[in-house]
Amino acid sequence: MSIIRTEIEILAGAELCFDLARSVDAHVASAGSTRETAVGGVTSGLLGLGDTVTWRATHFGITQELTGKITAFDRPRHFRDEMTRGAFKRLAHDHYFEPLPHGTRMVDVFDFAAPWGILGPAVDRILLTRYLQAFLEHRAVVLKRLAESGEGLRLIANS
Repeated sequence: MSIIRTEIEILAGAELCFDLARSVDAHVASAGSTRETAVGGVTSGLLGLGDTVTWRATHFGITQELTGKITAFDRPRHFRDEMTRGAFKRLAHDHYFEPLPHGTRMVDVFDFAAPWGILGPAVDRILLTRYLQAFLEHRAVVLKRLAESGEGLRLIANS
């Protein structure tokens, strides 16, 4: 079991940051290195409470699918997505948005258990946590760029 926490300050309102974080289109834009696409459930637009999405991506040279469901939703403060099907033993991702005087603090808490039985904890320590930390940090930087540049408004306006 591992928990990754990332934090970034964004010069944009909490509502915009929240909506970008739940936008399927913004997620695809932030995950280009893994060729991630939505292939089931909600495949474009904004996710809401109870919605599911199935992602197909390539990680470590292996194409795989993961289905997640929005299980908590309190716009614009917090939402949670949890894996319902996929390679992890367990995965829950909390997204928090704290208003600041000149923007928003976006915090991601990624709580997961690696697959691979008895080998899982070793693979997690050696490889998986670092890989996922870098993935989440990159995603946060892309969301920040989308929010601060105004590009993000276009992504969510069509939702």
